[in-house]
Amino acid sequence: MIRVGIIIGSTRPGRLGESVAKWVYEIARQRKDSQFELIDLKDYELPHLDEPIPPSAGQYSQAHTKAWSEKIASLDAFVFVTPEYNHSTPGALKNAIDFLYREWNNKAAGFVSYGSSGGVRAVEHLRLVMGELQVADVRAQVSFSLFTDFESFRTFRPDPSKEKAVTAMLDQLVAWGTALRALRHPRAEAPPLAHG
Repeated sequence: MIRVGIIIGSTRPGRLGESVAKWVYEIARQRKDSQFELIDLKDYELPHLDEPIPPSAGQYSQAHTKAWSEKIASLDAFVFVTPEYNHSTPGALKNAIDFLYREWNNKAAGFVSYGSSGGVRAVEHLRLVMGELQVADVRAQVSFSLFTDFESFRTFRPDPSKEKAVTAMLDQLVAWGTALRALRHPRAEAPPLAHG
């Protein structure tokens, strides 16, 4: 059974992402093929990237980086819940991603976005970033419009049909996250065959 983190990608006061992520989590936790947990970037209080050595070296000097590394390393797949800011993803989310490298490798990612245009442009940018981090991003994604899925642009009231979209995204995510397990945990090399 794989472990999936649902990452709340906004830290701004009054953010809408927390209610979206909790809704996704309630759907996800009913599954029997994986374990899910909510991960709030606010809990990690990551400053602007402050590690002197590139993350690909894995030599972290800051306590906040080590805590973030431990959490991400413990997971097999991710659901990024992101708003769209100026046709892209929030700086806080990009910054959190940039803190690490190997912890993301050979895992899977799905996306849930929201915004005036459904947040789809933020997801397009995240897909490019995932490629560099060797993360397999699944095709199915979920998007919410501020005009139709939020009451008065504040209270999350998703169309019931969106549950099917979440299920489709999670189906792909769990399949890919499970398939990539062989890359995350390669078996020991088989001993050479004896010749007689």
